[in-house]
Amino acid sequence: MRTLRVELGDNSYPIIVGASFLARVGEILIPHIKSNKVLIVSDAFVQARYMPVVQESLETAGIDVSTIEVPTGEESKSLAQFSRIQDSLVAHQLDRGSTLIALGGGVIGDLGGFAAAVYMRGIPYVQIPTTLQAQVDASVGGKTAINHPRGKNLIGAFHQPKLVLIDVETLDTLPQRDIRAGLIEVIKMGVIRDHALFEMVEENLDAILNLDSEILIEMISRACVNKAEIVAKDEKESGLRMVLNYGHTFGHAIEALTHYNRYRHGEAVSIGMNCAAQLAKNFGMFSETDLQRQQVLLDRAKLPLAFPPDLTPEALCDAMYLDKKTLGGKLRLILPTRIGEVVIRDDVEDRHVLDAILQCF
Repeated sequence: MRTLRVELGDNSYPIIVGASFLARVGEILIPHIKSNKVLIVSDAFVQARYMPVVQESLETAGIDVSTIEVPTGEESKSLAQFSRIQDSLVAHQLDRGSTLIALGGGVIGDLGGFAAAVYMRGIPYVQIPTTLQAQVDASVGGKTAINHPRGKNLIGAFHQPKLVLIDVETLDTLPQRDIRAGLIEVIKMGVIRDHALFEMVEENLDAILNLDSEILIEMISRACVNKAEIVAKDEKESGLRMVLNYGHTFGHAIEALTHYNRYRHGEAVSIGMNCAAQLAKNFGMFSETDLQRQQVLLDRAKLPLAFPPDLTPEALCDAMYLDKKTLGGKLRLILPTRIGEVVIRDDVEDRHVLDAILQCF
């Protein structure tokens, strides 16, 4: 196992990356919790596959475990499911020293983390991400949220976990579509700041998709190190951390307009990254060579590049203005200048955005 750290002063925490250690979660967790009472939040998919081994490990370590299951899918990032978790926290009498454990993918991490952030004005929580997207991105950095019908992650809070436990063997039971969708966050990290990570994915894509444990541990660790360095410099997304949203403003608009039930998050972001790169190329910021290099890798990973034909450029542009990164009525877009470097722009006119969107239909 590899142990990394997110350095945030009193809010610092470790990230443990390895394989085949879920049966030891109890002994690993004990030093990181205040009391022996926890609530595990998971979905139906995870509940059936990983809850028994995690719950047994925790109970063997002397921990009092309660559980709650929410429906699988992005639709669970809702006020209704958030309320159910609050009811469960109250019913099981968790207090400020108790811990919420988010066992699942990005939806569970975001939803469970937000529930922990506001219950009794904030209780500790632990992330045990079971999808690639959550392992390389959503579980690290303390962003928690639920969706509003008109925009993704509009209701949320920054609330850092006490511990992140990443067991790559949980990926073995995922559909290949989810592996590919999760890989977008690694490719994104390569484009925004780590050319060598981008090359790692290019050179090892087949092994990654075949879930080679050694490659996965190396790739996930490197992605987490990058994320941890960014978060340590800008915890509340006042500047640098915004670069992590490369492709996301376009992607979130797609998700909202398709009611969060057509695309995986990573699939929508893939389209968004292609559009952002096209926009940067139109401005002469990003070379045709680098644009094609990104497109080739996304295509090899069988990730989409084009907007769905039933949406309109105007609707997409309008939806982008509900993104959290919009400030003072201006879009703030992350645009690449080369593989490994991006800039933040807030001076892009709608006509240029619309032109780039049209090029990606």
